[in-house]
Amino acid sequence: MSLGPRLDLRQSQSLVMTPQLQQAIKLLALSNLEIETFVGDALESNPLLDVGDQRREADSGEDAPAPEEHHADAMDGDSGALDIDESALDRDHDTGDWSAASGSAAGADDLPGLENESGDGPTLAEHLHAQIGPVAADERQALLAHAIVDAIDEAGYLSIKLREVAELLGVGESEAEQALELVQTLDPTGVGARSLSECLALQAREADRYDPCMARLIDHLDWLARGDFTRLRKLCNVDEDDFSDMLAELRRYDPKPGLQYGGGASAPVVPDVLLAPSDEGGWKIRINRDTLPRLVVNRDYFLELKQDCSDKHSRGWLSEKLADAKWLIKALDQRQKTILKVARAIVKAQDGFFRRGVSELKPLTLRTVAEEIEMHESTVSRVTSNKYLHCPRGTFELKYFFSSGVSSSDGEGASAEAVKAAIRGLTDAEDPKKILSDDALVALLKERGFDVARRTVAKYREAAGIGSSVQRRRAKKLAGR
Repeated sequence: MSLGPRLDLRQSQSLVMTPQLQQAIKLLALSNLEIETFVGDALESNPLLDVGDQRREADSGEDAPAPEEHHADAMDGDSGALDIDESALDRDHDTGDWSAASGSAAGADDLPGLENESGDGPTLAEHLHAQIGPVAADERQALLAHAIVDAIDEAGYLSIKLREVAELLGVGESEAEQALELVQTLDPTGVGARSLSECLALQAREADRYDPCMARLIDHLDWLARGDFTRLRKLCNVDEDDFSDMLAELRRYDPKPGLQYGGGASAPVVPDVLLAPSDEGGWKIRINRDTLPRLVVNRDYFLELKQDCSDKHSRGWLSEKLADAKWLIKALDQRQKTILKVARAIVKAQDGFFRRGVSELKPLTLRTVAEEIEMHESTVSRVTSNKYLHCPRGTFELKYFFSSGVSSSDGEGASAEAVKAAIRGLTDAEDPKKILSDDALVALLKERGFDVARRTVAKYREAAGIGSSVQRRRAKKLAGR
């Protein structure tokens, strides 16, 4: 066997992503508002690009490029009919709309949709001040509590020493401490804490999990940060399973509870996809064209520049700009086609949701949609990121329609969102004198066809922003006052 140097020729195949392909993939993940910014930058950098309503009619010439135009709602002729109706999602060639004959629209009722308008929610300070009156023992304590609230930062922590508050108000530190204890009973739990440990301890007490083992864990967060789990477990004197449960419980607490409340108007949510009932009893799906300008190649300017391009470098530059303009128009058109294909698959899969509400929301995965439209799962993930769909029930992020499921009595499974909605309905209707425990919720959900464990109920309840039985009892008691 020869060990000397030699030259070999080998052939191999590999997938190489061109810069244009990389850019096209990036465009999929952008929202319509981000695309608008991207298009604005492209208009500034490419003189051959123009917006459609500003296009001027030009004389035809054999050397001029064919007019290219990007319509925000354009799609190809392959409609990919839904199973429930062979004519579903047929294109209206006059409007570019796609109709999904999948049931009539229902009125908005029980959905936590994102409204297409800015909302002025209360700030943290306003939320806390409003709670003090009913729970303060007297006006003096209320005055101290209001002063403490004014010293709480946006994350929910008391930003100055309690001694300083007492000195400013001319009261004893013990009296200020009592007022702080009142503030720390307000919603959200953990507000008014002076340290992360105190914030987590308040939340553990609220959840009735502040036993000596949890107290030791919270008192040694620096060990937890260093990953010294063996030492912590020995300190807490628990086995590995209990220690894992304690860590999971701790992770569910909010280290900055005040950030649940903003400081002013929220930014408006602009939908990317519009869904409306059609005259035939189905749906019309289209891209929101109001946020997307129409792009065209400026033929007049191209011909004018071409006449002045006498050298090779100038002609090369002009050809490059023309290719870039045509590619961008094509890429944006393909982006809209892909978004509509994904939206169409969602409408098909979640027909019951659009007709009857969140109780009919079905488990749906990215893979299911990817197989339906014959695209890669990563493409569906990019398309559904930062995209919103507006329908008669409200405005929802496309990711909202994808959720895990639990078993149900009909054998088809139920979406996690449907379970959350059922839990919310039960807790909203509960008797203030007979607050439902998680075990009671399990039994009631089972009667409704949801087969869920107590731990799952607790997880979904917390994810839906529904407090524990202790929190709900206190809130309804305050509301009753």
